[in-house]
Amino acid sequence: MPDNQIQQQFRLDGKVAIVTGGAMGMGKSIAQTMCGAGASVIIADIDMETANETAEEIKAAGGKVAAVRTDLTIVADAPKLVEATVKEFGRLDIMVNNAGYMQIMPFLDVTEALYDRTLNINLKGMFFYSQAAAKQMISQGEGGRIINTASLAALLPSPPMAHYAASKGGVVSLTKAMARELVAHDILVNTVIPGGVVTPGAVGTTIEVSKVYPQLPKEVEDALTNMMVRMPLGRVAEPEEIADVVLFLASPASKYMVGSVVVADGGVLLT
Repeated sequence: MPDNQIQQQFRLDGKVAIVTGGAMGMGKSIAQTMCGAGASVIIADIDMETANETAEEIKAAGGKVAAVRTDLTIVADAPKLVEATVKEFGRLDIMVNNAGYMQIMPFLDVTEALYDRTLNINLKGMFFYSQAAAKQMISQGEGGRIINTASLAALLPSPPMAHYAASKGGVVSLTKAMARELVAHDILVNTVIPGGVVTPGAVGTTIEVSKVYPQLPKEVEDALTNMMVRMPLGRVAEPEEIADVVLFLASPASKYMVGSVVVADGGVLLT
C-alpha cells in the first residue's frame, strides 16, 4: 500500500469526537492527537478552567475544538453533552470515555461513599454517556466508534484498589456487551488498557508513588512501586503513546476490530 494510503488510514477528517476528561493528562493528548488527525473535538471535563486552556492551545495549533462542562456522575447531563456536540459541530462519530477516578484505599477501609463515587464515574457514567452517544450515532445512520479506557487493575489487581479494580473490570465486560449489541449499527466498541503513564509525579523512567499518592502505608507504596518498575520496556508511557492507540481504534485502520481489549502496558503482563 502506498504511503499516502497508509497515512489516510489514520485520518479522521470530517469526524467529530467527544473526549471525556480531555482537559489534561492522557485526555489532553488524545484530544490533541485527534485534532491533529483532522477531527473536530469536544473536550468534556468538569474542570472548565483547564478545559478552556487546553481548547485554546489546540486552536492555536490549528485544531477544531470546544470545551463543555461535564460531570459524569450526573446521568441527565449525558444527552445534553451530545446535544451540545451536535450543536457545535453538526454530528458525533467517536466517543472516547477517558475520564476516570481513582483514590487508593485498602479494601478494609473503603467506605460506601468512595465505592459509589468510583463506580459512578468509572462505570455508571461510562454506561450512560456511551448510551447517549450511541443513540446519536444510530440516528445519523453512519456507524461510529466508542473507545473506553480501562486499566491494568482490570486484569492484574494490585492492592489497595479493590473498588477501582471492580470498576475497571466492569469496563472490560461493558465494552464486550456494548460491542455485541451495537455492531448491528456499525458502531465498533473497543477498550484500551494503559499501563503506567507519565504524570506530574513521574520522575525519570519510573513513577515515585509517594509523590503521586502521599501518606500511603509503606507496604502499599512498595507494592505499587514494584508494579511500575517491572515493565520490560523499562519506562512508563508518555501520554501521547496511549493517544496513538486511541487514534488507531478511532480510525479506519481498525475497521475489523470490535469488542477488543488493547493492552499498552510496557510489558507488565509478561512478568
